[in-house]
Amino acid sequence: MSRTLNDIPLPDSKGYFGEYGGSYIPEVLQKVMDEITEAYLQIKQDKSFQEELQSLYRHYVGRPSALFHARNLSKKIGGAQIYLKREDLNHTGAHKINHCLGEALLAKRMGKEILIAETGAGQHGVALATAAALVGLECHIYMGEVDIAKEHPNVTRMKILGAKVIPVTRGTRTLKDAVDAAFEAYLEDPIRQIYAIGSVVGPHPFPMMVRDFQQIVGTEARQQFLEMTGRLPDNLVACVGGGSNAIGIFTAFLNDESVSIYGVEPSGRGLTGGDHAATLSLGKPGIMHGFRSYMLQDENGMPLPVYSVASGLDYPGVGPQHSLLKDLNRVNYVTAGDKDTIDAFFELSRVEGIIPALESCHAVAYAMELAATLSAEDTILVNLSGRGDKDLDFVMENYGKDYGCE
Repeated sequence: MSRTLNDIPLPDSKGYFGEYGGSYIPEVLQKVMDEITEAYLQIKQDKSFQEELQSLYRHYVGRPSALFHARNLSKKIGGAQIYLKREDLNHTGAHKINHCLGEALLAKRMGKEILIAETGAGQHGVALATAAALVGLECHIYMGEVDIAKEHPNVTRMKILGAKVIPVTRGTRTLKDAVDAAFEAYLEDPIRQIYAIGSVVGPHPFPMMVRDFQQIVGTEARQQFLEMTGRLPDNLVACVGGGSNAIGIFTAFLNDESVSIYGVEPSGRGLTGGDHAATLSLGKPGIMHGFRSYMLQDENGMPLPVYSVASGLDYPGVGPQHSLLKDLNRVNYVTAGDKDTIDAFFELSRVEGIIPALESCHAVAYAMELAATLSAEDTILVNLSGRGDKDLDFVMENYGKDYGCE
């Protein structure tokens, strides 16, 4: 690292992580964001709020989530020992519930009536619909038509939970367009609604707030790994789209220079053809959705179309803290393609009996590749951010025959 992270406030009072982040939004909305920031900073110090949230994490979500030594997978690959932080075991099946509960409780305390959000893979939508049902708020979820067809099981869950799922029919009809539509709807009524952003993106305070709610993943994992092995992991791996699951587990290890950290982006069908979402690998700084960060953009600074086999990673931007971590060389941002991701999906399912989300499979795929280059004394901790129930129909229809599922 060129600088130690202890020397850098993350974020500063204006919401910047170095030169990234901030708040690039209309003045009328900025006043609302300032109110959210003030309310959030208050509840961070509010003992009753924190006790309520921790109680829900334990008794409702099922935290702490397990740490699992994937012995069968490690043995089959050879090389390093692979461990999994089992966020897939959380209620609703992913890490998203961690910040959705926090955002829903905050909205309730602020007197909001409606939770509004975007979703790609549907995990954030399901988690927010769940949290809304629990605290008694209305919930509107914007989702691209492509993702609605691809992630049908999660769409059904959202509707059963009482959420209104609003199809987005413009553009690529995927996550970026869902974010656009949700922001526009929020601007129409920012008083009754609160936009519960689904990742560490958007204007301040959301990159900070979502990170803070998600850092329980890394706090638990660090303690669990020390208890299980007597030392810290040598390597830490998580998938990166917007980057919430990754920053959640990375945060606890950022100052441990002995731990090599890898954020895995989707290279999709290949980095040269444009069918990817490798923002940190190939993007450059720009402004989108109210914040400054690395983004995939054309010569006019407009977001490029992106692609990933995993709907939750199908986004042309990334959280601002990830951009800073790239510039500081603290995190190695790498890629995994569709084929390796699907291979990892079936490998983990058949060797360990764990069906992972396609988003998480990017991290598993890279961990498998990395493990083969290391010794049996080395360790790799993977954040298994979600389970694959939502992906079953899509995987079977498109890849089942290739993997003997007939």
